[in-house]
Amino acid sequence: MSVRKPSAKAVAAPKKATKRAPVKAEAKAADRVKEFTEFRKRMNERILEHDNQVVRRFFALDTQTYKDGALNLKTKELLGLVASLVLRCDDCISYHIAQCRDAGVNRDEFFEAFSVGLVVGGSIVIPHLRRAVDFLDQQEAMPA
Repeated sequence: MSVRKPSAKAVAAPKKATKRAPVKAEAKAADRVKEFTEFRKRMNERILEHDNQVVRRFFALDTQTYKDGALNLKTKELLGLVASLVLRCDDCISYHIAQCRDAGVNRDEFFEAFSVGLVVGGSIVIPHLRRAVDFLDQQEAMPA
């Protein structure tokens, strides 16, 4: 049995990843966040155009649920984020990340919430956690 020698390419040092220009990253982030926000708004309006009381009441219930009460808005949004991670709903995760940012959640608080979602939901949450951190990164890259 002969042993094949590795080619020069195989032994060459791995290439270093090149950094993208910050302008492109910011534009991409802004586009993704803008696209998500506009789609959500457009479709919510479209859905609410239909005179369906169950849908309207559910939307109203959702709005009421996240208002300050015994738990403040920030806590409720973090709870929504954790539930969304466990339920593996990427749109919900993105929505709650945006709402959490608006409520003043900082990066350390996000990662504590991410850890709770991961522990409760298990390893199947990891792909959604990746997309969550990507969305958070994109939100943070946007100009204030």
